[in-house]
Amino acid sequence: QVQLVESGGGLVQAGGSLRLTCVASGRTFSSSIMGWFRQAPGKEREFVATISWSDGSTYYSNSLEGRFTISRDNAKNTLYLQMNNLKPEDTAVYYCAAHPAGAGWIYWGQGTQVTVSS
Repeated sequence: QVQLVESGGGLVQAGGSLRLTCVASGRTFSSSIMGWFRQAPGKEREFVATISWSDGSTYYSNSLEGRFTISRDNAKNTLYLQMNNLKPEDTAVYYCAAHPAGAGWIYWGQGTQVTVSS
């Protein structure tokens, strides 16, 4: 059974930092794209960043202005999202997801809440 388990969310003041963690289990992700998405109250889920599990290539939403960094630790089957200079508009539930080759975004975690106070 595939599981993606996020952690690291919380309440932080504007300008602060958080690091989200996603532990993946249940299958090999070596040919997958891994990603972070977020959903704010009353809004649709939106793309944040992706990383190739195999070669580490990354892609980010233009709206992040270079404040977030996605990374992975293959040995630990773990995905990270380092978030710096957080803004109130970053408040959302953040989801980890996996996109196996040819399969789409078929695996999702339960989400972790990030709240940024002004």
